[in-house]
Amino acid sequence: MSQQEPINWSRKSLQELREFWYAEIELSLRRAGHDLESRPTYQDLVDAGFSGIAYTLREHHDMTLTEFLETVGYEDPDTESSYQWGIDNETTIDALEAFLRRVERKRAEATADSKRYRLATYVRLYESVHGTAAIADRVMDESNRYDELRRVEAVCDALEDDLESPQSMLRYLSDVHQFYEHVSSRHGSAFVPTDDVDHREIWQDQVPDEPDNPTLESTQVGTLYDAAESPDERLVVLALCAWGLRRNEVAGLHVSQLVLEGDDLHIHFDERKNGPGTVALIYGVDELADRLDELGARDREWSGYLFPSNQSESGHITGETVQARFQRLADRADIEVRGEQPTSKVGRRFWYTTYNDAVDDLLENLDVIAAEQGSSDPSVVLKNYLSEAERRKYRREFMRERLAEAFER
Repeated sequence: MSQQEPINWSRKSLQELREFWYAEIELSLRRAGHDLESRPTYQDLVDAGFSGIAYTLREHHDMTLTEFLETVGYEDPDTESSYQWGIDNETTIDALEAFLRRVERKRAEATADSKRYRLATYVRLYESVHGTAAIADRVMDESNRYDELRRVEAVCDALEDDLESPQSMLRYLSDVHQFYEHVSSRHGSAFVPTDDVDHREIWQDQVPDEPDNPTLESTQVGTLYDAAESPDERLVVLALCAWGLRRNEVAGLHVSQLVLEGDDLHIHFDERKNGPGTVALIYGVDELADRLDELGARDREWSGYLFPSNQSESGHITGETVQARFQRLADRADIEVRGEQPTSKVGRRFWYTTYNDAVDDLLENLDVIAAEQGSSDPSVVLKNYLSEAERRKYRREFMRERLAEAFER
């Protein structure tokens, strides 16, 4: 469905809204670069063109967006029930909690909460279908391998009845598989029953072919930057493409967030999508400092916002204004991505693509060291022979080189 076509939200039943979520909204969120492991926010839906769902849920179904998201696989992270497994097997519960503690150490809390909800759904179905939730115990005995595979397949059948899209089914199966792998590596289980589950291949075949998320080419970023006619236009390109900020983050940038002295130059955020965090300033610091000097010299009562606005109550421009400025610049530079004018998200996506390429460059340069250590995998060197500070230093150096190729043509 094209997002230009009007959506008649009020005529959709609750079941039809769920089906529309799986068939349309999730696909649009994926195309926009949203990580479907994380619970979407209302702003994510607004940005994707689906703001009407919150109103129709409230007015026609007496349900909040948070409550609806729970029905499509996203548990509210603030809800105590997300920590109630609903099964009667302490061994399995202990294994589940240990697995999620590892996830929380490595990834955002929201990701762990989503996994917790999906795993709870799985273990409750397992207990409902088989009369017990002794999952962790059963995989300890090799003689159970065949029977346990059949049991997992039966739970997948039940899961298939409850979920609408193959993408959702695959997310559940992926989390379950990770849990079984955890039981194998940390608790010494004899086998991983999800290794040979037929449903994975069946569900993968049902996923519609989707093109990769479009992004800007390096030469296009350089063309955009060259076409900028003012310091604020150049800063918009840097903020999106060189720092990887969201458009609302660009709009509200404040001098108090900037750390421009020392060895770790960065932007600090008290609140981001996944909580507080920092963004490294690897490139464009001189341009940023010039912008600060210009704003400070121009107005003695400057509010500190890098994109100030006298018309806005907030004191700064909006994310929509950032979007409009970026698209006007793309129009002036005659830049298109797959035949369409690029959005700010496409610019931000360039940062992610470039960072991944920089990490690949680093791994290629570690090949020699890996060979000397008798390893065919350079990532082993990166992980085991370099400190975290060294890894960060080298990643940033390679990223800086990639960004320079784009901006300094």
